[in-house]
Amino acid sequence: MVAEGSSKAASARVRLMERIQAITPWDRTEEEHAAGALAWIAGGAPLYRTRKPDVPDPHLVSYFVALNPNEELLLVAHRKAGLWLPSGGHVEPEEDPWDTVVRECQEELHTAAVPSAVSGDRPFFVTSARTRGEGAHTDVSLWYVLDVATVTTYDRREFSAIRWVEPRRLLDEPGEHLDPHMHRFAGKLMERLGR
Repeated sequence: MVAEGSSKAASARVRLMERIQAITPWDRTEEEHAAGALAWIAGGAPLYRTRKPDVPDPHLVSYFVALNPNEELLLVAHRKAGLWLPSGGHVEPEEDPWDTVVRECQEELHTAAVPSAVSGDRPFFVTSARTRGEGAHTDVSLWYVLDVATVTTYDRREFSAIRWVEPRRLLDEPGEHLDPHMHRFAGKLMERLGR
């Protein structure tokens, strides 16, 4: 493992900051989350989870929202979180967040990660959220958008179910069963898709 202070780690921080700076915030909340993430990264704090579930706090996560040809998005019923979330996972030390998407998409949905025209292989949305349950901590999450025709199998150890939902219908669902930023993500996505 490369030490956090190495030139490789410094380059990874610069790339990560550039990716976050390239995100056009949808609202004031996303603007604040992006600014907080940039300050956290620039401050030299550890970025990657080194011990489950919460060390260090915060740490970096890559979410990916799969869109099917009908522009419905895929949500997974995450067993530990007890919420409907996009798929995703923790960024490994020195791993590029897009590489996390590629790895986790294969592990969780058993399919290849295909970048969507919405944002390519760059993050579309950034959030900072406190997790629920035992080992609560803050996830600084980069949200990517993928094109996925269908999902036939998924990691049943991690998810109890999956479902496709139209972004507009998602806005009608109670927020307490979703990622706390899911409604905002859906709003930004609908705007980008012209819906």
